[in-house]
Amino acid sequence: MSDLVVVGFDDEHTAFEMRAALAKLQKEYLIDMEDVVVVTKDEKGKVKLHQAVNLTAAGAMGGTFWGSLIGLIFLNPLLGAAVGAGAGAISGKLSDIGISDTFMKELGETLTEGTSALFVLVRKATPDKVLEELKGFKGKVLKTSLTADKEEKLRAVLEKS
Repeated sequence: MSDLVVVGFDDEHTAFEMRAALAKLQKEYLIDMEDVVVVTKDEKGKVKLHQAVNLTAAGAMGGTFWGSLIGLIFLNPLLGAAVGAGAGAISGKLSDIGISDTFMKELGETLTEGTSALFVLVRKATPDKVLEELKGFKGKVLKTSLTADKEEKLRAVLEKS
């Protein structure tokens, strides 16, 4: 079962920096993230989701491949590729993996202008090593599904940095 962690920041760029740090930790097999999204609220009050994976582009690529393959069978690979890319892009645009976009937008509305939040869905982690790497980031824990003692350790690292 995965755990959700949402951390808020006083600016728009620190969430991106923490996401990069977590991606580095994932490459080192210290954390396994199912989804990681930065949510920003600009000075005009507009909430924007910055997904780590562009599902529209991924869908278009997969659709192009399968469309070309099916197009070869029917002797029209270019038409198959075009139809497949369009269908894949639409499919990717409508997909929602990991954390609910609606949930992130609703929580993003509570942010003040010029701030950000990092939403992380963690499958598993090595907590002591991950927390050690996150000590330089100053943020506020907004929401988690962690146990009380794990949440308190996370708060101690992020809110007292």
